[in-house]
Amino acid sequence: MPAALAGLATLLFCAVLALHVALLGALFVHLATGGWLRRALLFAALWVLVEWLRSWLFTGFPWLSAGYSQTPPSPLAGYAPLLGVHGVSLFSALAGALGFAVLRRWLSTEACRARGWLRWCPALPTLAIALTLATGHLLRELRWTQATGEPLTVALLQGNVAQEIKWRPERFAESLRTYHRLALDHPAQLTVLPETALPSFLDQVPVDYLDALQALALRQQGDLLLGVAVGDGRQYFNAALSLGASGQQRYSKVHLVPFGEFVPSGFAWFMAMANIPMSDFSPGAPGQPPLRLAGQQVAVNICYEDAFGNEISASLPGATLLANISNVAWFGDSLAPAQHLQIAQMRALETGRMMLRATNTGMTAIVDVDGRVRSVLPPFRRGALLGEVRGHTGATPYVRWGNWPVVALALLLIALHMRRGVALRHPA
Repeated sequence: MPAALAGLATLLFCAVLALHVALLGALFVHLATGGWLRRALLFAALWVLVEWLRSWLFTGFPWLSAGYSQTPPSPLAGYAPLLGVHGVSLFSALAGALGFAVLRRWLSTEACRARGWLRWCPALPTLAIALTLATGHLLRELRWTQATGEPLTVALLQGNVAQEIKWRPERFAESLRTYHRLALDHPAQLTVLPETALPSFLDQVPVDYLDALQALALRQQGDLLLGVAVGDGRQYFNAALSLGASGQQRYSKVHLVPFGEFVPSGFAWFMAMANIPMSDFSPGAPGQPPLRLAGQQVAVNICYEDAFGNEISASLPGATLLANISNVAWFGDSLAPAQHLQIAQMRALETGRMMLRATNTGMTAIVDVDGRVRSVLPPFRRGALLGEVRGHTGATPYVRWGNWPVVALALLLIALHMRRGVALRHPA
């Protein structure tokens, strides 16, 4: 895009997202009454409701919810299997508000001195913080799912093809050679290539090349999963295609990125200026079943989709393993790829499933059921991440109930705060 228009678009995008935080501030100022604990609970409840609103309004943009900052080793990660990322956000905001209460009491002690208990004034919110963290730590020791089947060898391929050259026709053959060589040199029962690893439509890929990839998968009597665009002349999909012992299967991305993968109504002029390759995909059918790969039921999601915890958990408890294929080369050498890995860690925690991530430029990783990164490839380096993983069965409370418990809890806290505020203003 022209630089001036790109800057304006970024400014408007940030301004729209900032409206959510502005709403939080306005509601808190209007509703806050009472002591430190009531105000802290109100702030945390409002924070969660605003984050939840941002996660689905106008197709949703849940990136950088506060809970993602508390992936392991944070003790607050223990709340994720119960209440999801929004539950972790709730307790993060609560701990922050309580921390402010501690600081405020150290800096302003007149009220405490007047009551004769200055020593204990900062200690009460400090104790509340300690209880919040200790409960989260204890919850982290619980295991909500069980391993099933034999260990499975995996190879996650990272081609490191720069975005500015990926779609050039003269580079097409080089991309094919890169991924064939990586798969050839790193045999595994399940091999995973990134999103749009093959930068073309499926019907433009030489048939003998697909046969060669299938032959590599069959060396281990396993399967290979690759990202490629699939079209039928009228519409096209951002898809993941499997080859190998389990037969050809396909997953088509359901939750598309506005302006990046589809054109919102009335914005065709914007996309013409942006000039993004393949920027008007059609969404795949909702409720697609997991793919049967290497003896496991694999819930495949593509790039941005793993930011939506409720959509990932929809494939459970049937799925035994999660796999995300991404092309984060768009973000360059920024914080976004590392943030995306934290999002994957949260999905593993919420579901009690291991998460496999194959990316073009990083962070290619294996995430364990407890949200810890077991292994990760360095970014901007061509290579393959080899590992051994297990499928898991069972369902966490979050998988069973989704976001509704934490939303209901936040609404209850707000209702109790408002009721108490009315009682104080209008005593009997």
